[in-house]
Amino acid sequence: MDGLAHQIVAGIATGGIYASVALAIVMIYQATHHVNFAQGEMATLSTFIAWSMIQAGMPYWVAFFGTIVVSFAIGVVVERILIRPVANAPVLTMVGVFIGLLLIIGNATGWIFGYTTKVFPSPFASDKPLFGGLVSAHELGSTLVTLTVLVLVWAFFRFTRLGLAMRAAAYNPRSARLVGIRVGWMLALGWGLAAAIGAVAGMMVAPVVFLDPTMMLGILLYAFAGALMGGIDNPAGAVLGGFSVGVLENLAGAYVVGTELKLTVALAIIIGVLVVRPSGLFGRVVLSRV
Repeated sequence: MDGLAHQIVAGIATGGIYASVALAIVMIYQATHHVNFAQGEMATLSTFIAWSMIQAGMPYWVAFFGTIVVSFAIGVVVERILIRPVANAPVLTMVGVFIGLLLIIGNATGWIFGYTTKVFPSPFASDKPLFGGLVSAHELGSTLVTLTVLVLVWAFFRFTRLGLAMRAAAYNPRSARLVGIRVGWMLALGWGLAAAIGAVAGMMVAPVVFLDPTMMLGILLYAFAGALMGGIDNPAGAVLGGFSVGVLENLAGAYVVGTELKLTVALAIIIGVLVVRPSGLFGRVVLSRV
């Protein structure tokens, strides 16, 4: 039973990372109705920026918040320069842009920082077992950081005028323009916020998987599975889906398929959701007459 409890708690910790990336994916999807395949590479680049700040002598939390600011700016710049000119392009064009962005950022990260695996420090390092050894200090700390970010994002969209304007621009751009909302800038801010959330996820996962340019590839797949499970158009559902995928992945890896085949769990979830309920567990089913 202790082993089962540890797998569930560890799954919740890793699921929090997946939930963060899933939320970033959903935020961009709501605004553009496209999936940002480069979300993982953007998070990896942000984590390397944090690593560089720490190596330069900055305290961890100064580098942490500094990276969030830089990542937000990178997200805004990407939307303004690369995404905005093709905003009304066909779907295949957008897919090509996102794949190109994935390759460009991934290769640029490796070219700038190198392809050798690096150790990323954890601010929660502790040799003492917590809760009877069920969870490590980093797992508990990263879960609390992730939950704090998710609560702050929810409060931002629920209680601030800017958050409400961004939601309006995402749901109905035409009506939002009629009431004076600058939809273009709301989209850019959404990209910046998604990049910042991805940066937090990258910095929380890097101490576990170590830092290299391909660090987020598998995590992006798990996050995408969580977003589909919860509903690609439902931020809260995507968060719940991310936590669920984390628990399912850990349990399946420990008791069903083994650690070598854990990635197949995410693929099975993606296929199962697309076949049984394409809108996800909490997504909206949209019907249109023709």
